Amino acid sequence: MSHPDTTTSPETKARPWWQRIPLTLQIVIALVAAVSVGIALGAGNPSPSNATLINNLAIPAELVLKALRALATPLILVAVLHTLMTTNIPGTTGRRLFVLLLTNTSVAILVGLFVANVLRPGTWGNVVTSTNTQITAQNLDPWGLVKDAVPEAVLKPLVDNNVIQLIVIALSFGIVLRGLKSEQIAQGKNGYQPIEDVIGILFEAVVRILNWVIALVPLAVFGIVAKTVAKEGFAPFQSLGAFIIAVLVALLLQAFYYLTRVKFGSWVDPLKFLAGGSDAFLTAFSTSSSAAAMPITFEVLQTKVGLRESSAALGALVGANFNNDGTALYEAMSALYISQLIGQHLSLGQQVIVILTSIFASVGAANIPNAGLVTMTLVFTSVGLPTQYIALLVTVDWFLDRCRTAINVMGDMTVSTLLDGKKPRTLDEA
Repeated sequence: MSHPDTTTSPETKARPWWQRIPLTLQIVIALVAAVSVGIALGAGNPSPSNATLINNLAIPAELVLKALRALATPLILVAVLHTLMTTNIPGTTGRRLFVLLLTNTSVAILVGLFVANVLRPGTWGNVVTSTNTQITAQNLDPWGLVKDAVPEAVLKPLVDNNVIQLIVIALSFGIVLRGLKSEQIAQGKNGYQPIEDVIGILFEAVVRILNWVIALVPLAVFGIVAKTVAKEGFAPFQSLGAFIIAVLVALLLQAFYYLTRVKFGSWVDPLKFLAGGSDAFLTAFSTSSSAAAMPITFEVLQTKVGLRESSAALGALVGANFNNDGTALYEAMSALYISQLIGQHLSLGQQVIVILTSIFASVGAANIPNAGLVTMTLVFTSVGLPTQYIALLVTVDWFLDRCRTAINVMGDMTVSTLLDGKKPRTLDEA
């Protein structure tokens, strides 16, 4: 008589039917339902008797954003530590890889800020703000930025949501732990292993909690859209349409920058690069996950683009752990969009802070699901923007997330191509 297998892991058990519906489809359903409810409740001309009900609709969105703010700092901290402890980074080539990643991310953010400043999508529509939000103007003070990067206490950045100080701490501990690990491996010791295991478990634990929060996003989308449509009609979504167009324009400019780098920095033809990487781009867009596209990216770089295995591995596997160009671009544009939407202006100094915060936040965000929503709370906090307006961006994030993930993968492939140099591999290397 056979006995049931009691060792089945939770992941292999059948999930409830609602968990088997893709998150994107859940959000689309929530949007349709929210618009219907918003129209039923007044569509811009609500009855005073429904005021309390309409305001309560936004409570799920407020709770989701509150949870994201709480998770953002510990998640970035353990993600950076986990990446530095577990990623195999070669010496000289690793330094070149770091320069390429930093350059691409910086260009992406500058492209995003340029497009947002030129098109000013936040001025294309009107949103009634519940509070008179005033952002404190900040002058460009390089020495002040350096001083602010050093925290007064180790745990203070976790409380203040200060991403620059947080990354300084994470990189300091990560680099030291990485050095100790290398020394112990050279000496045949494994004392580093318990610390690496603890960091890995903490990272997995925080990501699982994050997945619980992300599962509530459709409910948050329903609430914020229903409330917005009921109170203000469809006017606010006019500027959201402009924001989508602006982000897509910026992503296309970033893609053009990649192709230009490929053209003049490697032996690969840009058209061959696009055609060979099509499977990776489509996988990234359809799954909204750089991690899911990683093995396909690694394969097509070798088989269809024709790169050396070492170059493909550095860009697609190692670089992908640090590279998040599309997400960094999106966060910078989001900060400017919201500031325009609420009628405020980010000074040059504040835009520099947005650049630095977006760069640092992207370091640890590559392996975090829905990283844009998580790290955006840190970017907003760094320049005093009200994070409650992120709820408005959640309504279109499901689509833009897919677009920027494809750009993230394209950035990984570009780095691999540049590392491969200007000479194709020979038959002996094939």
